Order: sequence, then C-alpha cells, then structure tokens
Amino acid sequence: MNPAQLIAAGVCPTAAKAFADPLTAAAALLGIDTPLRQAAWLAQLIVESRGFAQLEEGLYYTTPERICLMWPSRVHNLADAARLCRQPQLLANTVYSLRNGNGDAASGDGWRYRGRGLIQITGRANYEEAQHDLGRPYLDQPELVAQPADACLTAASFWRTHHLNDLADASNTDAITLAINGPRMVAAGERRQAFDRALAALR
Repeated sequence: MNPAQLIAAGVCPTAAKAFADPLTAAAALLGIDTPLRQAAWLAQLIVESRGFAQLEEGLYYTTPERICLMWPSRVHNLADAARLCRQPQLLANTVYSLRNGNGDAASGDGWRYRGRGLIQITGRANYEEAQHDLGRPYLDQPELVAQPADACLTAASFWRTHHLNDLADASNTDAITLAINGPRMVAAGERRQAFDRALAALR
C-alpha cells in the first residue's frame, strides 16, 4: 500500500505518508495479503480512526446525558454521570473497571488501558493478548499502541485473531463490522462505501 493508494482510499495525504510503510509491513507480517483483504481491513481502519486522525479514545464528555447514553450499564443516573463530566481519567477508571481484565476503579487500569490504535484495543486483557501475539511490551508501555507502527500491528493482530480474512475473502463487510463494532453496527454504510473506495484504489 503506497501513499497514493491510501489517499485514493480516503486517507489524508499527511497520514497516508506516515502510515504507508507500517501498514504495508503489518499486513505482510500477519497475512492481510490480497486486495480484498487489504481493502476490507483498510476500510475498517479508516472509519474506526476517523481517517487515521484518532489513535486514542476520546473520553472528554461535557454532558451527563451523553455519558449515560454511552455507558447505560455502568453509569445509572445523571448525578453519577455529572461527576464524570470533563474528567476523562475518572470516567475511564469508572466505566472500564472490572472488565476486560482490568482491576477496580482504584487500580487505574481503565485509564491505563483505554482504547488505542487503529482498531482500538481496550482493557488489560486485550493489551495482553496483543503483547503475546506480537511480542511487544504493551502491558508496561500501553502508549505504544497509539504510535503508527504499533497501531498498525495491533490492528493486524486483531484482524488475524478474529479470523477476519475469511470474511474479507467473501467481501462480507457487514459481518466484519459486527465483529469489530458489535451489534450497534455504527457507521455500517460508511464502512461499505470505504471498502468500495479502498478496493478500487488497491486494484
């Protein structure tokens, strides 16, 4: 994948230049090795990261209503949500406590292992899985996942461990979206369009 192909797929020129080499290396290392697979992968990365512009989860919320909407099973009323407004570290430690391998809120794991990367991995267990798969020190240095090379590697690792090449080979973009985003299927139509653009660019 070269910068011109990435730009044609919808990546801004600055990001295309920064990510072309690490994307290509990660894809080659982890078997994302046909135009169909690369287009399906790239389409999801573009949408997940807002065009490669967001490599770390945004947790700065200004209204309690939005917090309750985002985490209805973790924040049960507006009063609890109000104390989390404009407090991204407190919010992360609250809503991500005791899940995905994290400790309790006091452990700081929610903030330490917040979503990072092109396909955002979240939680100690997922950082540990990526560390095991790639041999990188993500538990001790989770901030690495927000750097281009490791953002690409962890996204490719997620793709492989979730067997998404099989779905890419069948051009099943919606099933890939379900695997990455869950039943909410956020931006499913945008992901389909991104796949069509990426496939045209890579071919």
